[in-house]
Amino acid sequence: MASLTPQNEGSRLDAAPLWPEGSVRALLETGLVREPTRAALLGRLNTPVVEQPTFLTHDAFLMLRAVLARLIPQPDRGDAAIDIAGAIDAKLGQGKGNGWRYASMPPDGEAYRRGLHGIDETARAMFGELFGCLHPTCQDAVLAAIQAGSPPGATWASMPAPRFFEELLVMAVEAYYAHPVAQEEIGYVGMADAQGWTRIGLGEREAHEPGPVAPLLSSPPLAGAEAAE
Repeated sequence: MASLTPQNEGSRLDAAPLWPEGSVRALLETGLVREPTRAALLGRLNTPVVEQPTFLTHDAFLMLRAVLARLIPQPDRGDAAIDIAGAIDAKLGQGKGNGWRYASMPPDGEAYRRGLHGIDETARAMFGELFGCLHPTCQDAVLAAIQAGSPPGATWASMPAPRFFEELLVMAVEAYYAHPVAQEEIGYVGMADAQGWTRIGLGEREAHEPGPVAPLLSSPPLAGAEAAE
């Protein structure tokens, strides 16, 4: 896993291709997406932002939001930001997991309760304030210490800090890229598989696959790109 580095407060897309906005949302209205997949993605798209958590305490939930704002910043989205914290809280409340866990880690719910408390312990030990009260640069330093396995705080004597950081980051990334808006951000349309795939050669695109509107580097168009434009 790459080391945590301070997040750019600008757009996430400064160093990545730009894809057409609305591409996934448009596909959801077509017969290219199977009904169960459509229902799942529309559910994620239309779920309101969680105000009252169902699993975490309110304070822990707000702190989780602060942590996620450093790990996966969304400054360009404002009120339309993907609610990663809400998705994680819902998953914890439903007891949904991936069917396994590290032997050194407690069950997910307990790990989150202890781990979030541990982040506040580390923040107080390093900077004398709760995590949510710290400047973003200090918040990054707290998270970097936890990722590196050297954080102060009693919690980490009984639970490995790097494992908790890993589990938190994995769950956050899963929640983020399960959302249609994030899928549009990377040009992903793999959910549109109802009619199968015919253009499977290297560099080929189906007619419904969007091409980047602002590529990272100049490159020749992919085969089939004309049909997608």
